[in-house]
Amino acid sequence: MLRLVALLTGTVAVALTLLVASVAGGSPPQPSSFPVTIAASNGQVTVSKRPRRIVSLSPTATESLFAIGAGKQVVAVDDQSDYPKAAPRTSLSGFTPNVEAIATYRPDLVIIAYDPKGLSGALGRLGITVIHHDGARTFAGAYQQIRQLGRVTGHEAEATRLVSRMQARIAAIVKARKPGRRLSVYHELTPDLYSATSKTFVGRVYTALGLRNIADAADSVGTGYPQLSAEYVVAESPDIVVLADTVCCGQKPATVAARPGWDRISAVRTASIVRIDDSIASRWGPRLVNFFRAVSSALVRLER
Repeated sequence: MLRLVALLTGTVAVALTLLVASVAGGSPPQPSSFPVTIAASNGQVTVSKRPRRIVSLSPTATESLFAIGAGKQVVAVDDQSDYPKAAPRTSLSGFTPNVEAIATYRPDLVIIAYDPKGLSGALGRLGITVIHHDGARTFAGAYQQIRQLGRVTGHEAEATRLVSRMQARIAAIVKARKPGRRLSVYHELTPDLYSATSKTFVGRVYTALGLRNIADAADSVGTGYPQLSAEYVVAESPDIVVLADTVCCGQKPATVAARPGWDRISAVRTASIVRIDDSIASRWGPRLVNFFRAVSSALVRLER
């Protein structure tokens, strides 16, 4: 009889848990199953168990890990991972990595955005699992990387929800665009006028918003990142100028307006110059929504 009572009590408790979770708008969290295998830039990678000591040498991956709730599993990030502030920033470099320095953190998973000098192979020989997530070329690729990070860290549900929120917010921003004259944009990577065309990840943001990218016609070599001349930019007179060199190089509307002849550019005349944090403009993680929002806000002001 006592055993029957205990069994019934346990059953009721489980039912109440499920009911509360249902009312809250979701199901109770389910443990992720390991091992997990994903297809990364360095091939098929298998993560045998939930990692507890992650080292991220990718600023984008760092942002994504914290956004999906895996921040507590991260023990070190590279010197370029400046967001979020809670990330354990170190002197580790993702561009000129030191294998011995990385190994001192005793990682069970290392995430990289570049693989210089056979870094992934060197870490692999030490028994360290490495995931190489190269720069995403499309929004779908960026979403896939976030989902993969969710799977390999045991936060698959959180990653799925994050991607859904990103997609919904971006779709709403794009849908809010008013039909009308197709405006032009100049995206500045550096003060010496390197730009990004529509074939790049950042360029796809402008395409999604219906903008004409002035860098497209100037990319004769097809790299996606042509260097424009001042004369070309002035002649094109873009409606919007987006500065992605504000942190690195101190560029701002006043410095742009002071350039010879640039006071004739439409964006300068209408004060349609967008200052975007370099890190947001160069990454393909959760803050992609911020980028869309910043450019969209400038368009709304211009089209009033």
